[in-house]
Amino acid sequence: MKPQEGTQFGSGWISGVLSAVLGAMGFGGVLCLLFPQWLTTPDLRVFYPLEVIRSLLQLVLIAAFVLGFVSVLLRRRKVLGLTGLSFATVAVVLGGWQVPIQESLPQSTYIGLDWFLLELFFLGLIFIPLERLFARLKEHGIFRPGWKIDMIHFTVSHLAVQLTVFLSMLPAKWLFSWAVNAPLQRAVAGQSLPLQFVEILLVADFFEYWTHRAMHQIPFLWHFHAVHHSSRHLDWLAAARIHVVDSVAIRAVTFIPLFILGFSTPAIFAYVVFVTFHALFIHANVGFNFGWLDWVIATPRFHHWHHAIEAEAVDKNFGVHLPIIDKLFGSLFLPQKAWPAGYGIGGHPVPEHYLKQVAYPFAPQKLRASP
Repeated sequence: MKPQEGTQFGSGWISGVLSAVLGAMGFGGVLCLLFPQWLTTPDLRVFYPLEVIRSLLQLVLIAAFVLGFVSVLLRRRKVLGLTGLSFATVAVVLGGWQVPIQESLPQSTYIGLDWFLLELFFLGLIFIPLERLFARLKEHGIFRPGWKIDMIHFTVSHLAVQLTVFLSMLPAKWLFSWAVNAPLQRAVAGQSLPLQFVEILLVADFFEYWTHRAMHQIPFLWHFHAVHHSSRHLDWLAAARIHVVDSVAIRAVTFIPLFILGFSTPAIFAYVVFVTFHALFIHANVGFNFGWLDWVIATPRFHHWHHAIEAEAVDKNFGVHLPIIDKLFGSLFLPQKAWPAGYGIGGHPVPEHYLKQVAYPFAPQKLRASP
């Protein structure tokens, strides 16, 4: 039997993985340039600095080539390096970063491939080094158990962005249009952007708190939310493990007051950017001690206790951003400087398979966890 190749620095494994990932992302980026009508998000297109995007795509493809050659030279098994080289080569043959763009595009049903690629690239660029440098659990690697399932959740939720956004906004627009007051909305939208952001944070977190708490206390809802709590290893990618019904329900309830009050689009956009980063950060495998800030804004330690397997921490820390809401309603649990010993649901009833997790809430009662 041949000795198994290692994954340590200098073995060609790291360069091979990076080449494969960057090559696939570069290929996806070229497809977005070729088919923007079907693969890009209309609301984001107007914000893209095209020359910057082209330069970034060029850099990604060059890096995929270089790292692929390094891996092929260093590693006996050439699969990773050749995968990256193949993706990058096809991308260049299709036109690479120089693919011309159509100026105007008709409205159509689309897949958010651009949203997926940009989020994966920039969030990975931030959180992977952060977790490697400041890991709380140092044995918890990038490719820890369950990462493939979480990556599928991440991928599907981003590619299906048109559907999830539509479903998230539908209840507010269909059921609460009668509550819209134009003078109130003008007054709210006319406030300064920082003030609107703070108000959105307060309003959204209040509604998220009670929706989140209901997910834990109503058995029917818990079976959807249990998918998120099934993670036994917390890191930035674990935040993506969430059932689509759970995700849409929380977003839909949160959007209702924002829709009625009429906050401006830039303020809501700023909140969405903050939520995207903050949601991943509070799940991250980092051991930062924020001291008194733990009581002001949700931190990794605060939210890790929400996922803790310890009995005293179950059904605690429902606030997404503001621990003060948990303090007010008696659900705060934050032992000084301590971290949980483990994560997940007792008995681990949720299957470790993406399609089975999607089907899990609809499975026979005997197969499901109780809240």
